[in-house]
Amino acid sequence: MSKKLLQPIGQKRLTNVAVVRLKKHGNRFEIACYPNKVLSWRSGVEKDLDEVLQSQTVYSNVSKGVLAKSKELIAAFGTDDQSKICLEILNKGELQVAGKERESQLSSQFRDIATIVMQKTINPETQRPYTISMIERLMHEIHFAVDPHSSSKKQALEVIRELQKQFPIKRAPMRIRLTVPENTSSSLVEKLNAWEATITARDSSGSQLSFVCEIEPGFFRDCDILVRNLQGRMEILAVSVHFEGDTHVDDIADHVDLQPSLPTKGSADTIAQLSEKIQKQTISSAAPKKVEAKQNQCSTCSAVVGDAKEYREHFKSDWHKHNLKRKTRNLPPLTADECSADVNLGDSKSDLKDYSF
Repeated sequence: MSKKLLQPIGQKRLTNVAVVRLKKHGNRFEIACYPNKVLSWRSGVEKDLDEVLQSQTVYSNVSKGVLAKSKELIAAFGTDDQSKICLEILNKGELQVAGKERESQLSSQFRDIATIVMQKTINPETQRPYTISMIERLMHEIHFAVDPHSSSKKQALEVIRELQKQFPIKRAPMRIRLTVPENTSSSLVEKLNAWEATITARDSSGSQLSFVCEIEPGFFRDCDILVRNLQGRMEILAVSVHFEGDTHVDDIADHVDLQPSLPTKGSADTIAQLSEKIQKQTISSAAPKKVEAKQNQCSTCSAVVGDAKEYREHFKSDWHKHNLKRKTRNLPPLTADECSADVNLGDSKSDLKDYSF
């Protein structure tokens, strides 16, 4: 009596296959590739086609093992050469990934975009970058959705423009060195003042005058063209400049008061004032701590908040968040009671809209 070999029917487990699909001439064409190799091929990292394709065969359905017909290939691609067609599908087709894999890719790209935003922006009050978690929270608040077909850098710049409409955030300045002939330096200085650039150092060498300045990235191209026209040269020293120092987070209020007073006219005054401030901070840190808790003041709410712990909790409160939104609209801050009344009034208006005819 012969034994029958029982095989499962209808179970096709493509656990090690990445499918690239291309719709053309009303038909669907697919190729079977190795996972994580398609993106490497398209980015130029992988050069060997055999390391990408599992087989140089064109399917109409990879999961069912249905091969594409020759007449359909000729009608769509003008040839039935499997190698050439596979190459076109690989370069132009859409990569099919599983739900969890797609979610992982979008989550990773979302994190990359948030990291770029954090590196390129600062808080205008503290001149320091926001934390990555805060950037991600702000991106969720503006309902940002990742576009997998667009680069992370391009999307990060779009996110920055959207965040600037609603929150206190600005691009971190670039630090550059400009060297021009001395007889044309007046034109350069005049333009830098118009761009509100900060000149941190000057140096004269023969007939050449050199400036080290911090400028908004949006003026970089115009500055480059101007320097070229003045027969000078430009050198990028830092793409993003943040406030430097080892100050603790509890001392953010001190930096809010110190930062606007930094001079922009010359390097000598800047160095002198910075040295004086650093010396004061060193003396205050070396002095014995007082029994009384340090009182911190929030410049956004114009109120004394209390010690360091209460100060940190204040930044998470609805009162501070409400005043931040008012600040972006150039409105004066509200007290805690006024803020509560304003929020309740807004909720009442929202409820009335639901019952309006």
